[in-house]
Amino acid sequence: MSLELLMLIDAISREKNVERDVVLDAVESALAQATKKLYQGEVDIRVAVDRKSGGHETFRRWLVVPDEAGLQNPDAEELLMDAKERIADIEVGEYIEETVDSVPIGRIGAMAAKQVILQKIRDAEREMLLNDFMSRGEKIFTGTVKRMDKGDIIVESGRVEGRLRRSELIPKENLRSGDRVRAMIMEVDLSLRGAPIILSRSAPEFMIELFRQEVPEIEQSLLEIKSCARDPGSRAKIAVLSHDKRVDPIGTCVGVRGTRVNAVTNELAGERVDIVLWSEDPAQFVIGALAPANVSSIVVDEEKHAMDVVVDEENLAIAIGRGGQNVRLAADLTGWKINIMDAAESAQKQAKESDTARRLFMEKLDVDEEIADILIAEGFNSLEEVAYVPLQEMLEIDSFDEDTVNELRARAKDALLTMEIAREESVEEVSQDLRDLGGLSPALIAQLAKGGVHTRDDLADLAIDELTDLTGQSEEEAKALIMKAREHWFAGQA
Repeated sequence: MSLELLMLIDAISREKNVERDVVLDAVESALAQATKKLYQGEVDIRVAVDRKSGGHETFRRWLVVPDEAGLQNPDAEELLMDAKERIADIEVGEYIEETVDSVPIGRIGAMAAKQVILQKIRDAEREMLLNDFMSRGEKIFTGTVKRMDKGDIIVESGRVEGRLRRSELIPKENLRSGDRVRAMIMEVDLSLRGAPIILSRSAPEFMIELFRQEVPEIEQSLLEIKSCARDPGSRAKIAVLSHDKRVDPIGTCVGVRGTRVNAVTNELAGERVDIVLWSEDPAQFVIGALAPANVSSIVVDEEKHAMDVVVDEENLAIAIGRGGQNVRLAADLTGWKINIMDAAESAQKQAKESDTARRLFMEKLDVDEEIADILIAEGFNSLEEVAYVPLQEMLEIDSFDEDTVNELRARAKDALLTMEIAREESVEEVSQDLRDLGGLSPALIAQLAKGGVHTRDDLADLAIDELTDLTGQSEEEAKALIMKAREHWFAGQA
C-alpha cells in the first residue's frame, strides 16, 4: 500500500464526509477478506494498516476459549490450556496472533476491494445520518411512503428510512407510495439494512405522544397521561391526572369545541377516545374507566387482582361494550381483571362464597352456624384472616369477648398447620413423571394431589371439565395440559 493510496483515502474521506479511520477500516477489511481466500476453513485474519506510511501487516489469529467449551471452530479457536503453553498469562476471550504473508494490493480484485470499501462507507454514512436523526430526540417519525419491502412499508424522512410493519398499521388502513404518514418510533434495529427504525401506528405510545403534541399542558407537566389502551382504528381510553388543581384534565385534553381530541382522532382514522380521570383508588379508577356505564357496586379482590363490578340491566350492555370492547379496554387501562355482572349474578356469587366460607369455618374451627355467620358478616372469608388479622380488629367485634377471639385464632392456626401437613403428605405421593411434566407449578401439583391425581396417567385420564373444576384453569389451559400428559401414549406412533 503506497502513500498515493493514503492520499486517495483522504480524498474519499473528504468527499463522502466520512471519518478517515472508517475508510482505512474498510481497506483493512477488504485486505482481510482477500487473505482469507488463500486458506481453507473459517480462519480469522486481521490486517493492520500503518496510518502514516501506508504499509500493512497481516495476522492470523485464534480466539482463546474455555477448556470445557471445546473447539467449535478449530481453524480460529484455541483451548485455554494449549494457549497457556504459548503465552503463560493469556486469558479466555483474548487472541493468539501469528504474522503471515501480506497480500499485495495488486492481487486484490479491484472491484471486490472497491465494493467492500464503498459498502463500509455507505454503512458509515447511514450510521451518521441515523445518529444525527436520533440525536434530535423526536418520538414521532414523519415521512413519505417510499416502497414495500416483504410486506413492510418503508417510510422515508429526508435520507433516513423507517419500517412500518403491516401488523403495526391501523386496521383497514391502506397506505400507498407517496402518502404522508406519521408513526411512533418504537426501537432502532441496526441489523435491518436500509430501514432500521421500527415504527408503529397502533401502539398506545403513539396516541400518548399525539396528545403530548396537541396538549401543551402535558409538555409543561401540568397534566400527565398515566396509561392508554387502544383498539386501533375503533376506540381507545386514556387516563389523565392533573398536577395543578386549576387545570381540568379532561376538559384540557378535549380542547375548545373538541379541537385537541379531534386532531388525535383524525390522525388515527377516526378512532374514538374516552378520556378518563386517573385515581389512586383502584376501584374509583375502574369505575371511571367503564364510562359511559354507571356502576352500582364494586368488590375488590386484592389477592387475585380482580374486581367484580355490578351494574343494573340498563347498563350491562354499555359496560361490556360491543364484542366486549368497553370492559376489555377498561381492564387494559387499569391493569385489573374486571368481571361485569348484574345484581342477581352478584347476589348468587356472594351467597355461594358465603356458603363456602360458612362450611369452612364450621368444619375447621368447630363452631356453630351463628359464629360462622358473624365472622362472614365481619368480612372474614378464610382461615388465614382469622388466624393472622391484627388482634385488635377481632376484639372490636361486639359479639366476641377476648377469650372467644383467642380461641378462634388458636383453632385457625391449628387447622392451617394440619392442612399444610396433609398437603405435603399428599404432594409426596405424586409420581416423578407427573412432577417432570412441563407447565406444572408446585401450587398446581398440590391442587392435583388434593383431587387424587398422583401420576401422569391420572392426569391424562381426566376430562377437560374435570380438570377445570379441580384447578380453576380455563378450558384452553386444561385441554393443553391434558394433551401434554397424553403425549407419551402416542410416542413412536406414525
